[in-house]
Amino acid sequence: MDIRRLIFAVILPPSAVMNKEAGTIMLTGLLTLLGWLPGVVFALFLIYQEQCKCGAKA
Repeated sequence: MDIRRLIFAVILPPSAVMNKEAGTIMLTGLLTLLGWLPGVVFALFLIYQEQCKCGAKA
C-alpha cells in the first residue's frame, strides 16, 4: 500500500485519486467541499478498492 496516497487522501482527498477519471476526481472534490470527512472516506474507499483489484490479479 502506498503511504503517500493515504497521506494525500487525509490532507487533500482529490489529489489522492488523480489517476482516476475526471468524474471521480470531481465527485471527490465535491464531497470534500460539502464536508472534509466524506471526501476522505470516499478517497480511502477508492484506494482500498484499487488495492483489492490489484491483489486479485496477482
